[in-house]
Amino acid sequence: MKNSLFGDALSTWNVYDVGTNYCNFTGVRCDGQGLVTDLDLSGLSLSGIFPDGVCSYFPNLRVLRLSHNHLNKSSSFLNTIPNCSLLRDLNMSSVYLKGTLPDFSQMKSLRVIDMSWNHFTGSFPLSIFNLTDLEYLNFNENPELDLWTLPDSVSKLTKLTHMLLMTCMLHGNIPRSIGNLTSLVDLELSGNFLSGEIPKEIGNLSNLRQLELYYNYHLTGSIPEEIGNLKNLTDIDISVSRLTGSIPDSICSLPNLRVLQLYNNSLTGEIPKSLGNSKTLKILSLYDNYLTGELPPNLGSSSPMIALDVSENRLSGPLPAHVCKSGKLLYFLVLQNRFTGSIPETYGSCKTLIRFRVASNRLVGTIPQGVMSLPHVSIIDLAYNSLSGPIPNAIGNAWNLSELFMQSNRISGVIPHELSHSTNLVKLDLSNNQLSGPIPSEVGRLRKLNLLVLQGNHLDSSIPDSLSNLKSLNVLDLSSNLLTGRIPENLSELLPTSINFSSNRLSGPIPVSLIRGGLVESFSDNPNLCIPPTAGSSDLKFPMCQEPHGKKKLSSIWAILVSVFILVLGVIMFYLRQRMSKNRAVIEQDETLASSFFSYDVKSFHRIKYAYSSKATIKCDVYSFGVVLMELITGKKPVDSCFGENKNIVNWVSTKIDTKEGLIETLDKRLSESSKADMINALRVAIRCTSRTPTIRPTMNEVVQLLIDATPQGGPDMTSKPTTKIKDSIVSDHLTQTRL
Repeated sequence: MKNSLFGDALSTWNVYDVGTNYCNFTGVRCDGQGLVTDLDLSGLSLSGIFPDGVCSYFPNLRVLRLSHNHLNKSSSFLNTIPNCSLLRDLNMSSVYLKGTLPDFSQMKSLRVIDMSWNHFTGSFPLSIFNLTDLEYLNFNENPELDLWTLPDSVSKLTKLTHMLLMTCMLHGNIPRSIGNLTSLVDLELSGNFLSGEIPKEIGNLSNLRQLELYYNYHLTGSIPEEIGNLKNLTDIDISVSRLTGSIPDSICSLPNLRVLQLYNNSLTGEIPKSLGNSKTLKILSLYDNYLTGELPPNLGSSSPMIALDVSENRLSGPLPAHVCKSGKLLYFLVLQNRFTGSIPETYGSCKTLIRFRVASNRLVGTIPQGVMSLPHVSIIDLAYNSLSGPIPNAIGNAWNLSELFMQSNRISGVIPHELSHSTNLVKLDLSNNQLSGPIPSEVGRLRKLNLLVLQGNHLDSSIPDSLSNLKSLNVLDLSSNLLTGRIPENLSELLPTSINFSSNRLSGPIPVSLIRGGLVESFSDNPNLCIPPTAGSSDLKFPMCQEPHGKKKLSSIWAILVSVFILVLGVIMFYLRQRMSKNRAVIEQDETLASSFFSYDVKSFHRIKYAYSSKATIKCDVYSFGVVLMELITGKKPVDSCFGENKNIVNWVSTKIDTKEGLIETLDKRLSESSKADMINALRVAIRCTSRTPTIRPTMNEVVQLLIDATPQGGPDMTSKPTTKIKDSIVSDHLTQTRL
């Protein structure tokens, strides 16, 4: 055995020293005659192969425990285990063995058998149900067994205290004979394919403490009243089934009940009032049923409630005021019901709360200060009610808050600047309320913010520049307010997947980088907005901005670089188009000409170029320009193995543009950090040029105008002398400096 098993724990096994007493080896125990009776190697992180025929070496073996090791997955040694006729305790849990299970019928002395968390296949050994001295049976989590049915012979196991058969392919009905197992303390049959009704004979299991039948989708019928006879029951979970009828009052009156979970069924009727008298209830989860009536008013007033979830029912009436009287409540979830009245002030004293969700009810009144300052709460969801009054300034004390949903209420007043103290906020939705005043500039401190929705209020003043600090932002909706002034240019540094500034009073130019592919709906109903000449779109729904007098001119070096850039690309485009029109077949022979300029595969380039067009047009040249620009910025060819199967550079870039991080990932790794922002702006031009719809691509004249008007930040004026040395590649040098 020492030669086939490996692990530091076996270092004391000095099998080569004749004088060593093996009864002192780790995991070994002997009787008074020096014969090995126990071999307990559980949790020793052993690897290797456990030898066959262990009982031929240790004929007096009573205990064999190998759980939580990393043995060879083969279970061939199990075939010899039935020869251990004196074995009382067999534990192979969490060894992840494979193969079939042996016939255990000869092991009459077995008291404990634990084969949980393995990968056994084939038939379940029904001979186990003839082992009348068995006390503990555990085959949990063996999902690769063949489907099998619990036999009537289970009634023979009258000494059984634990029957744990979760997720082991059990199907069919629960036999009524299970009622004979009067010694049962724990019955777990969850995660299987049981069907039919729960037999009322379960009510005979007078010692039962835990009943778990959840995730048996085909269990039907009502909950037997007889379960209320089991006065020792502490945990009941029959969730995610097809149970109907009402919750028996007898169950809710059980004196030791700690957990009652019946969620995701089709239960009807009211929650028994007797549940409010419980002194032991900790977890009540009844969500996703058809329950009606009111919650027991004294629910939680006498019990140490930890979690309450009655969401997605038809409950009405007031919220129970004393549900957190014990001061231990972590989860309060009552979403999508018909609760009325106000949020009890007592909830503000529930300092342990992690989730507070009361959305989609009919609640009125103001928000208690204490609720908004809970120190550990991560989600506050008050949406879709009729709450009124201001947002409490105490929100600044909710340091752990990550999600705040208050949309679709009647909340008024200003957005408190104290909100910026909740620096862990990821989602903030205050839409469709009656908020007024400016958007606090302090919102820019919420650096983790992913969603900011302020739509449908009366917010005024300008959009704060500080919003550009929200680098993680994916959704920004400021629509349907009274916002004025310009859209901050620095918002173009953000890359939200969804933006909406519509229906405000904004004025001035729309930042070019925020106009994607001609989509302007996000800025509609702002009569004083205009399109900069650099956008160059005749079909947009905004007027062109007037050219300001005395506009800053480009430096001479900048003009030279732009001109050379356009000239080089124009020559290449003209050459490629002429070659194509004469004889497309010649492309394969002359592809080295273009590669000498920009190192790309001409065949692949043309495949991309005409991917979305049936013929060559001016817009195709613009598309080609966009492809070349992408090559320069990313340092990749039009078709590259790193893009994956059936992908080209255009498709690859399109999968990365949803986040700032994704765009940065596309940039050539050789670029300096200081130039990456410029490259992202240049990439936006390339994306517009490669739009799938030719009609919304800019013309080459418009692209030139984009480049001319895009003076780099801090760039020299006309009077300054050029200080930049032109490098080997004029085009790449130009791109590393351009802010488009």
